[in-house]
Amino acid sequence: MVLTRQDHSISRKDISENTLKVLYRLKKHGYQAYLVGGGVRDLLLNKHPKDFDVATNALPEEIRKIFSNCRLIGRRFRLAHVHFGRDIIEVATFRKQVEHAHEEVAHSAAGMVLRDNVYGSIEEDAWRRDFTINALYYNIADFSVVDFTGGIQDLKDRKLRMIGDTATRFREDPVRMLRAIRFASKLDLSFSDELVAPMLASRSLITHVPPARLFEEVIKLFHSGAAYPAFEQLLEYGLFEALFPQTFACLQDDVYPTKALLTDVFTNTDKRIREDKGVTPVFIIAALLWHPILKLAQKYMDDGMSLYSARLKAMEICLSEQIKRISMPKRISFGAKEIWMLQSRMQNRAGKRAERMMLEPRFRAAYDFLLLRSTSGEPIKELADWWQVYVEADPSERRNLVKKASGKPKKKKRKKEDTEKK
Repeated sequence: MVLTRQDHSISRKDISENTLKVLYRLKKHGYQAYLVGGGVRDLLLNKHPKDFDVATNALPEEIRKIFSNCRLIGRRFRLAHVHFGRDIIEVATFRKQVEHAHEEVAHSAAGMVLRDNVYGSIEEDAWRRDFTINALYYNIADFSVVDFTGGIQDLKDRKLRMIGDTATRFREDPVRMLRAIRFASKLDLSFSDELVAPMLASRSLITHVPPARLFEEVIKLFHSGAAYPAFEQLLEYGLFEALFPQTFACLQDDVYPTKALLTDVFTNTDKRIREDKGVTPVFIIAALLWHPILKLAQKYMDDGMSLYSARLKAMEICLSEQIKRISMPKRISFGAKEIWMLQSRMQNRAGKRAERMMLEPRFRAAYDFLLLRSTSGEPIKELADWWQVYVEADPSERRNLVKKASGKPKKKKRKKEDTEKK
């Protein structure tokens, strides 16, 4: 299907200036140039894409010759990145699906694609993509939209449908299950009938994905603006247990209000994204592992360890177990540790401790986390209420709050005459 310029709502004014530069320069040098994937999908849904991808029949080395500001990246999937300052336009050469092993196509024993650099036509490129709604092409030559797989109708029907055999596509790349949940949650789509059963049958394959790649995909999922619906679907399709086994165990035993805490954290994250406020993976990781840490720390305390030592040891062990499934940069794990440690420190407010704590770089995140812990049902309402009043109080009121919290009675001043008599 080809939609002419008059038959669709995409306008060049909604495409970034740098993306248009790339498209027009490829066209000028005699190559086919298309806006492709999520950018086209979102524009057709009257949304504003955060980034744009380009597809072309130019080979990576040919793209590099055209753009002096180009870098070639990737081994599994060779791509060109065209740099305009901090803005990067990703340009991919049309590829085709290959049925048998090839010198540029490699599969793991489980069927995952390890390298995929066999180039083809635009139609072959469309049929090797994952979902029909992501196989839409905007042609800069005549401003038409090209659809080989029925993606336009699926958008109208609000359906998410896999291209090709669903079970095979999940085996090739199990991350497609996470992408399916992200698109369905973010765009409010329902799964097609032929997608549900293979996803349930393939859920264990997610553990075959390298932990470093999973971190990036999971954060995309939770920062999509639909973290809570995505969380619900991860549970429904058995993927949450594979990704966060320690947290899943806490969801099952009901010792801590884990479901309530995660619900509050994810809905709060979605609200902040809607309001264009900042969000950070640190906060999400801190929330996901908090109750596993409390649970393990309690075991150590039952064996006689102090609260501080028990929580410190539990943090290290829970993090080391989690990175076996989903690894994370040290700045993320370190930031989460700071939030966790401040939860303990915020209990001790005597003297100038509260004042000094407010100067900590992670204080605001730790404070927000404390409030969410309280509203989710942890028995810390008095502590959370105290901090809420303290944060909003003036210096004089803060001194009185600290005196009350420390529990030390005021020393009575001796009367001058009593002192003189002595």
